[in-house]
Amino acid sequence: MESDSGNILFHIVSVFSNMVWQIFWPLAFGLILSSFIRHLLPVETVAKHLGKTNVKSLSYSTVLGMVSSSCSYAAASLSHTLLSKKSTLANAVAFLVSSTNLIVEMFIVLVALLGWTFLWGEILGGLILIVTVAFLFQRFYPKDVEAELRQHIAAEQSGKAMQHGHSDCGMDMSAMKHEESDCGMDMSAMKHEDSDCGMDMSAMKHEDSDCGMDMSAMKHEESDCGMDMSAMKHEESDCGMDMSAMKHEESDGGMDMSSMSHGAMKDQPSSPFMDKVTKSAGFFQMDLSMIGKEIVIGVVVSSLLIAIVPMEGWRMLFISNDVNLPAWLHSFLDVIIGIFVAVIAYVCSVGNLLLAAALWHGGISFGGVIGFILSDVLTIPMTHVYQKYYGKRPAKWMVGLLFVAILFTGLCVDAIFNGFNIDVATQGLRAIHQDGFGWNFTTVMNLIFIPLSIWYYRLGQKANAGMGMSM
Repeated sequence: MESDSGNILFHIVSVFSNMVWQIFWPLAFGLILSSFIRHLLPVETVAKHLGKTNVKSLSYSTVLGMVSSSCSYAAASLSHTLLSKKSTLANAVAFLVSSTNLIVEMFIVLVALLGWTFLWGEILGGLILIVTVAFLFQRFYPKDVEAELRQHIAAEQSGKAMQHGHSDCGMDMSAMKHEESDCGMDMSAMKHEDSDCGMDMSAMKHEDSDCGMDMSAMKHEESDCGMDMSAMKHEESDCGMDMSAMKHEESDGGMDMSSMSHGAMKDQPSSPFMDKVTKSAGFFQMDLSMIGKEIVIGVVVSSLLIAIVPMEGWRMLFISNDVNLPAWLHSFLDVIIGIFVAVIAYVCSVGNLLLAAALWHGGISFGGVIGFILSDVLTIPMTHVYQKYYGKRPAKWMVGLLFVAILFTGLCVDAIFNGFNIDVATQGLRAIHQDGFGWNFTTVMNLIFIPLSIWYYRLGQKANAGMGMSM
């Protein structure tokens, strides 16, 4: 009994580790790309090309999705970025669909598992879904709900802007402790002439001092709160001065600030490129703080379902071909079942292809498999991500319209292939397998993106902490 429990536990850990290994690099790549786009891509550029919904803008959205990350969580982050840059909702959702269903790595795995017919079905289904979501979101997404969505994004952006600007002007000397100090600081004569934001330090007096500090000549003429302490120059600064770490505990001597140069105090690189990288890394860290929990829950739940539920258990969900039902009704029910299974057992758009192959072997229809694959944007963790990004009511409408669009697409693909008498019965007879650990493309990409993402996250964490942003 203990041996069986140990084997089950080992199998769950193995499946979980394999899934994390498979999706790490596309997830990291997508979130990093999203952070750079959010910081560097001008609002005017997105508004110019994606600010209206038409054939040209949908083409741009589709191509952009095809060359971006294949992970649904990363695609959700990118589509959220496009909306914050004034893209239309239809174009942003079209990008989301393209990014999760029309990417090269997915095509390669799909051919390996199910054959070329499923590849053409997936491409056709992806294009139909893009057109369908564009039509539905343009015509049937309520305007008041979209206004609520926009307000939610605007509030999020303004909140981040306020946090960024919190330390632009001011001087944090809250941690400057002068415990048992014999060195007084008389800054009462510090003048702030023509200053935009004054600093009253007249009360900062330490009488009964054994060693005085004459700063009476320190004048702030025509300044924006900058502090000129002899050689302490803060050029090209937002007038912030962080002296929080300067503690003067049990000090007997004077303070010579004339030798403290700004160059010695800088922790961050001053090159324009690294400034952009640092600010982009801040968005990366905030994204992970926002949706990281949902990603972990999605992977854990999916690992448990795939490891514990046998393939025969999934097959019990399907309607047997022996049941006398009209073809359209059988197809309709199969697509519904495919969507339902995707909602509860999905990892990532590439990761769920293994289960798609199992469903096909189990007897689900061609349209049902396509519906299952396309439903990677409807999982429970993804729904929670939409709620965090856009609010509850906008997320509910988004999920509802996506469900209708995927159901319609699955039925269309099934009808088209049956109408043209395309034989799909011989497909899917290949061995079901999934590359695990080993020297392959996934390993190479993970060896690049694991250290890169850790460094990038820490860089963003330091950048946000320096601006007083707690995540």
